Amino acid sequence: MNLSAADRAFLAALSRLAYSNPFTPERIALEAEALGDLYQPQDQFAWSRRGGAAAGERVNVKQLAERAEQVVERLRAAHAGGDRLAPDVLGWYVDAAAYCLYYRHMVPVSDTRLAKVARPTQGAAGALWRDFARDYDHFFGPVGSRLPDMLSPAHLFACLFQIRRAFFAIYDHLLGESRPAAQLRANVWLSIFTHDMRRYRRSLYARMRDLATLVTGPTGAGKELVARAIGLSQYIAFSPERECFTGDGAQAFLPLNLSAMSPTLIESELFGHCRGAFTGATADRVGWFEACPGHGAVFLDEVGELDEQIQVKLLRVLQDRTFNRLGDPRPRVFEGRIIAATNRDLAAQMAHGSFRTDFYYRLCSDRIEAPSLRDHLADRPESFGELVRHIAQRAAGDEADGLADEVQAWADANLPPDYPWPGNIRELEQCVRSVLIRKAYAPPAPRAAPEPDRPAWLDRAHRGELTAAQLLSQYAAAHYARTGSYEQTAAALGLDRRTVRAKVEAAGAG
Repeated sequence: MNLSAADRAFLAALSRLAYSNPFTPERIALEAEALGDLYQPQDQFAWSRRGGAAAGERVNVKQLAERAEQVVERLRAAHAGGDRLAPDVLGWYVDAAAYCLYYRHMVPVSDTRLAKVARPTQGAAGALWRDFARDYDHFFGPVGSRLPDMLSPAHLFACLFQIRRAFFAIYDHLLGESRPAAQLRANVWLSIFTHDMRRYRRSLYARMRDLATLVTGPTGAGKELVARAIGLSQYIAFSPERECFTGDGAQAFLPLNLSAMSPTLIESELFGHCRGAFTGATADRVGWFEACPGHGAVFLDEVGELDEQIQVKLLRVLQDRTFNRLGDPRPRVFEGRIIAATNRDLAAQMAHGSFRTDFYYRLCSDRIEAPSLRDHLADRPESFGELVRHIAQRAAGDEADGLADEVQAWADANLPPDYPWPGNIRELEQCVRSVLIRKAYAPPAPRAAPEPDRPAWLDRAHRGELTAAQLLSQYAAAHYARTGSYEQTAAALGLDRRTVRAKVEAAGAG
């Protein structure tokens, strides 16, 4: 079949667009390339929550879907009529047909309907699946014999449904139209799908659980929202026989704030325990590592607060995917994903010897920095009103517009334009609530900068609790954490390199 130059250009651009990160300027550029003169200009951060058209109703998106349907149907008819598609055109056809399936069947699924469809109850996704399977046969039946690596309909259905879930998780909860906000959304998408979505759908969908994500950023910057978006967007297989997903996506995020618990309680919550494992353990308990499904995630908030002994146990989970209940020698397998967050300077803690380097490097296979509210407003000051309006919607419902105007007026009259919002989004939420109640907000008084964290081993040494060998091991480990070199550490301490290595390893930092 002969394709026009315009159709070839459209299909080539659509093929790249279908596998692009939707939260990057590249996606918008590909829309413009695919549509040509039909493209309606928009800013590069169009994929953000704002008033006006919903995500699936943007004019350019509708035009892309309509054009894709037209070209795909022509190619399908030509092939069914005896024309053979050239290899490059066949590849474009597959990508365009999958794109059509997404916009036919996934985009109409609202965020409220997602939870109903994504249940492991027989028939929960029945109607959606049957319509999808019918169109899958319509598009791929004529060319299926020439596609040895074609995705099965159930796997493609699961992949496209995951994309829809992930889009809502990011689009609805990671707000802001600044460059830092746009970059954050794009980074979360990468954490879910990687930069190569073709590779992801072929094989990585089953392996991403092995990669831990570390979310860093100041207090109140929305680190848990980032973690939640990732945790609720993992791949869930679909069972065509039962017409349902094999796991419940809504129950797949298990958060634990480590700073609010004692070490014993943290171990019990994470690993579980057997009856009699410690005082008060009157019955067996399933921990979160055991309860977490393969499509789920355990979120370790404030991981910088962890006791070193628990760091060692978590290191085993990250390395071997195994753990033990307290009081039970039988190993168990962790099937989910670990996401951790901290506002601490872990590099400084490693230098001080209070955070293990081996644990750190296992923890940050993937790292995301959550920007501060100050970063957002420095890039786009007008986004203040947009954020206030969204928060006011949650706080006051139908009265949101009036409340948002009150907050904006109070801030203009009482805060300097460069107010740093040290509490970030959490502080802005408190400001909105305070204006709602009292028509005023009292910002926190400035505090002196906190003293740097003091390594725990120095306190133990001061109390005389370390032997000379232990003290040397900790000192060597702290120096090695700063330099990353056994040779430099040996030269500074006046020791042999092999001795330094042995001391560092003894301290658990090698």
